[in-house]
Amino acid sequence: MSRIFSGIQPTGRKHLGNYIGAIRQYVEGQDRGEAIYCIVDLHAISVAYDPEDLRERLYDTTAILLAAGIDPGQSILFRQSDVREHTELSWLLSAVTAHGDLNRMTQFKEKSAKQRELVSAALFFYPVLQAADVLAYRAGEVPVGEDQVQHIELMREIARRFNERFGAGLLVEPAHRVPEVGARIMDLQDPTTKMSTTSGAEQGTVYVLDEPDALRKKFRGAVTDSGSEVRRGEGKEGVANLIEILAAVRDSDQASIEAEFANSGYGDFKTAVGDEVAAFLEPVRERYAELRPDQAALESALAEGADRARTIAAETLIDVRQVMGVGAPTGT
Repeated sequence: MSRIFSGIQPTGRKHLGNYIGAIRQYVEGQDRGEAIYCIVDLHAISVAYDPEDLRERLYDTTAILLAAGIDPGQSILFRQSDVREHTELSWLLSAVTAHGDLNRMTQFKEKSAKQRELVSAALFFYPVLQAADVLAYRAGEVPVGEDQVQHIELMREIARRFNERFGAGLLVEPAHRVPEVGARIMDLQDPTTKMSTTSGAEQGTVYVLDEPDALRKKFRGAVTDSGSEVRRGEGKEGVANLIEILAAVRDSDQASIEAEFANSGYGDFKTAVGDEVAAFLEPVRERYAELRPDQAALESALAEGADRARTIAAETLIDVRQVMGVGAPTGT
């Protein structure tokens, strides 16, 4: 059975792109292999943040994952900072990580440009900790969105370099898994940019927890173009985005969506997409409302997951420390 690992940022306002591109993949992964999912609070502190808000958002995210169908009995769900093997392994892996590789990371360039006061070393080092997150579990598969593929390639390079220096097969080179449809959901008001909780317009961002009427209004107001045909093509980025969203929600293909709505106007099409997305997310929103108030239960689920995760990660650290000559020899 393959081992699957992925991490998710602790921002409670998860949007449709997060849900389709990552969270739904997490749920499906439970039936394909040994699934390990981490809420990465240590990554969250690499940019400006509020400590109290971070804790609240972490519980929000935990509740959303559980509401979406993550089963703590079937999967391992935990908080990153509860498993200190992640931070230790990140330092050990820094010995085989090239400074130049980190300097070329697109996300570092984009995020550092947005920091007004401080570009932290943590932001620069982020990909090494991310590599440690995955490599600690010797996971073979990482479900991610398109924007994380560069990071997975760096993980593979770090694992390869480590194995070449210290012993073949010690660390697993993970492969990314990107959904065929819905890997890149765009902003409804600016379909040339990816949907985002930090840089997108409120009306262009569809949140998992949006009330149905508010969600439908966002789709009715989605930017399209001056034409009327429901199809993909040059200059039709807004329509193409809606087609992809509906295809992802239905677990269908884009061509069938185009065929179905070939004789429909934009108004009817946008209404249909809004209705189906609202129905798609409603069970998650309702289940979240039941789970979120019981913070003690959320904390219990995370703590149990951390215990299970720590057992796996500790085995990797023993091997890594031994071959690197760090600490007391095994058996001493």
